[in-house]
Amino acid sequence: MKDIAQRAGVSESAVSFALNGRPGVSEITRDRIRRVAEQLGWRPSTAARALSGEGSATVGLVVARPAANLGVDSFFLQLISGIQEVLAERQLGLLFQVVEDVAAECAVYRRWWAENRVDGVLVVDPRTDDPRAALLDELGLHAVVIGTLPGSDTGPHPGLSQIRADDAGAMAAVVGRLHELGHRRIVHIAGLSTLAHTDRRIGSLRIEADRRGLTEAHSVTTDYSDIEGAAVTRRVLERPTRPTALIYDNDVMAAAGSAVTASLGLTVPDDVSVVSWEDSALCRLTAPWLTALSRDPVAFGRLAARELTALLDGHPARTVQVPLPRLIERGSTAAAHDGGGGDGAGAAPEG
Repeated sequence: MKDIAQRAGVSESAVSFALNGRPGVSEITRDRIRRVAEQLGWRPSTAARALSGEGSATVGLVVARPAANLGVDSFFLQLISGIQEVLAERQLGLLFQVVEDVAAECAVYRRWWAENRVDGVLVVDPRTDDPRAALLDELGLHAVVIGTLPGSDTGPHPGLSQIRADDAGAMAAVVGRLHELGHRRIVHIAGLSTLAHTDRRIGSLRIEADRRGLTEAHSVTTDYSDIEGAAVTRRVLERPTRPTALIYDNDVMAAAGSAVTASLGLTVPDDVSVVSWEDSALCRLTAPWLTALSRDPVAFGRLAARELTALLDGHPARTVQVPLPRLIERGSTAAAHDGGGGDGAGAAPEG
C-alpha cells in the first residue's frame, strides 16, 4: 500500500479507501489508485481481509444428500462447473461440503458465519418444510436459493435471491405430450419426497391427470439412485396393468429403468415410453436414445453465481425465473399401443 501511495501521490489511507470500495476519495482518485495497483500487480490478501472483517473472498455450497448418489448426478456436476466459472472470474473461492441432512447443513452455516469463512452461500434443494431461509436471515448471510422456496417469491426472506425453475409447467408439458401420443397410464418415478421441486412435480401431475381424466397416472418417490429407480420400474411394470409411459426425475434412473424394461422382455418405446427429466450424455448412450427435458445446468450455475456476486456487491435480492425447458423427443417415446394388459382397472396406484 505504501508503494501504491507513493506512485499515485496520495496517502496510504486513501489507498485503503479506494481498494476496499469505501467512501472518502473521489472517483478520479479511486481510478488512479486502482490503475497504479494494477500496474504494480497488487492483489488483496484474503487472510487479511477476513481478519479485518472485510470478507473472505469465498462463497459456500453445502449439499445435504448421500455422497454416493451425488457421484452419478450429472446435474450437480454441471451446476458446480457453471458456478465455478463465474467465481473464477471474480477470483472468489468455493467452499464445498456434503452432509447427511438439513440439520447438519444448518450447523455448517452457523460455523462458517462464526468463523467468517464465507461471504455468502448458494442453497440447493429447497425443502417442503425448510428451516434454512430463516436461519440465513438470522445470520445476515447473503444467499441465493437455487430453486423455489415454498410459498414465497422474494419475501418473506428479502435478503435471499432465488433462481426459479417452473417444475409444474415442465411436468404439464411432458404429460401433455404423452397424452397426445395416446398414453393414459403414466407413472412418474420421482426423487426425494422432502424436496420442494419433487412436491411441485407430483402436484402438477395430479392436476394434469385430473384435467385429462387419467385415473391411473401417479408418482412414486425414490432416493434418485439407479438402484431405487430400477426397483420401482420393475415393480410397476410387473403389475397386472402396467403403465405405457414412465417419467423419471433424472437421467440415471431413466437409464436404469430402460435396462430393467429390457430384462423383463419389454421394448422401449413399443411397450413403454421413457422420458428423463434431465438430459445428459447418458441419455445418448442408452439404446434407444432417451427423450429428455433439455435444461442447461451449467448456465443455471452461472446465473446463481452471478446473482450471489450481485448481492455481495450491494444489489438488492430478487427472484429470477429461468425459461421452461424444451422436451427433446428421441427414440424412447412413441405412440401408445396399449399393450399393458387388462382393461385399465389394475391395482390401486402406489404413493
